[in-house]
Amino acid sequence: MNSNRKAAKIVGVLFILAAVTAVIGLNLYDPVLNGPDYLVKGSEHANQVILGAVMELILVVSAVGTATTMFPLLRQYNETIALWHVCFRFLEAIIITVGVISVLSLLTLSREFVAAGAPDSSSFHSSGIILKAIHDWTFMLGPLFMLGINTVMYSYIFYKTKLVPRFISILGMTGATCVFVCSLFVMFGVFPQISFWGAVLAVPVAANEMILAVWLLVKGFNENAITTLTLKSKRKATI
Repeated sequence: MNSNRKAAKIVGVLFILAAVTAVIGLNLYDPVLNGPDYLVKGSEHANQVILGAVMELILVVSAVGTATTMFPLLRQYNETIALWHVCFRFLEAIIITVGVISVLSLLTLSREFVAAGAPDSSSFHSSGIILKAIHDWTFMLGPLFMLGINTVMYSYIFYKTKLVPRFISILGMTGATCVFVCSLFVMFGVFPQISFWGAVLAVPVAANEMILAVWLLVKGFNENAITTLTLKSKRKATI
């Protein structure tokens, strides 16, 4: 029971840490991602941009941590789905890391631009457009597309096993569907990710992660459900 309680607290803390660092990281990137003078502003706010990258790297670690910590419990219901969840969570983390690399590369480009004095800016801006595009695509594919897939997987197992109250699981599956659909709309240019509809479709999954995190910190996983899962797992092992 103590180990399950500890795992619940770790998952809860990691979900909150992931949400907080994601928001902080995006805001800290502002000088190098937004505005026409980003090639100058990026260099001027280098430490801020680097701190934003650190925040996103903490997000990456937190995302992987939630998946690997939940895996021993999820696998007792369905090892295949549990493994898929870990794999897609890793893919989400990899995509976000590529986005971090693109931002840091953009910072290097900004420093080179400033160091060159008054260079022909067209080549610098061309490279900048490419790096910003890489970040924009990773920002969509990781926190929307992949997040939708891995969230529906753990939420489905939570729903079937009652490890957490079913209203949380239902909210999780609803939120996962919303962000996945949002990713498709953004991909096909229906609306931008940072928009009213992008925010509306992201609210359910954000609410799910925060409600789930608080529940796990306060209540933990349902011990009766864990006992049932453990007994079923042992029966399967003896067959």
